[in-house]
Amino acid sequence: MKTTVLTQRIVHPFDRDDYILLWIDAFMTDRKSRGLAGGSLRFYMQKLHLFSLFCECQAVTQIRQIDAAFLRKMLIWLEETGHNPGGVHGCYRAVRAFLFWWEEETEPVAWKNPITKVRAPKVPDEPLDPVEFETVKAMVATCKGRGFTDYRDKAIFYALLDTGARATEFRMMDIDDLDLAMGSILIRQGKGRKPRMVYLAQKSRQAVRAYLKTRRDGNPALWVTDEGGRLSYDGLRGVVKRRANLAEVEQPTLHDFRRAFALNMLRAGVDIFTVQRLMGHTSLVVLKRYLALTDQDTKAAHTRGSPVDHWGL
Repeated sequence: MKTTVLTQRIVHPFDRDDYILLWIDAFMTDRKSRGLAGGSLRFYMQKLHLFSLFCECQAVTQIRQIDAAFLRKMLIWLEETGHNPGGVHGCYRAVRAFLFWWEEETEPVAWKNPITKVRAPKVPDEPLDPVEFETVKAMVATCKGRGFTDYRDKAIFYALLDTGARATEFRMMDIDDLDLAMGSILIRQGKGRKPRMVYLAQKSRQAVRAYLKTRRDGNPALWVTDEGGRLSYDGLRGVVKRRANLAEVEQPTLHDFRRAFALNMLRAGVDIFTVQRLMGHTSLVVLKRYLALTDQDTKAAHTRGSPVDHWGL
């Protein structure tokens, strides 16, 4: 007589249909298939990595284990572990997108999305400071025109200020995108993969021409290393760091140049909608944080626009 041995199958967390790590991977595949830019993909990957770390700390492995209280604790944890308000808000946005996507993808029965009960954390609406004129002047002064690196770095500083381009957009510029006669550069894939034109004024064009004359490589990239390879993000940041150290000034971030572009355009009387278009913003809400208007700016604007003075009352 045969004896039938019944063995109980051990259910591994990976067998669950709502296992968090598997669905994060599937979510990233979805974002890539939609053609999101590299910066957006890195944003989701970094923020969802933080989310998964918190889940691991709380022994949470399935999406159905997540509730509103869990998400609120995550926001507090992020703040307590040193993330600034912008970083906490970014993590909230990434998790929100992930959970709504999972809900749409799987259509779970008898499940209510907990993110709908959690309010987005507040981000202080503080203006962000641009790079100072004296800082850039001091850094440019270290570019003494003695060779390729000096000419390149000077051209980089001028072009960063004149185009207002994002760092990723800047380093991906090609020589074929540049029209020195018109002073224009085509950004082929801005944020959201939207192309736009940015521009170089006369001094910036002269600096770029001088730099290009020192090139001996065949790389199509506009900004290259000493060895002739396309300049990386870290390489671009390294240019700023090295020149700041030589000039003995505080190192600005790459984004500080973009803020300086926005603020100085506005101060020069360029309307905000044109600045928005030049910077590749889809919303004025984002642009507001770049425009660190001072009391002197608002006083000067009032003087220019005073109805009483201009009407001759």
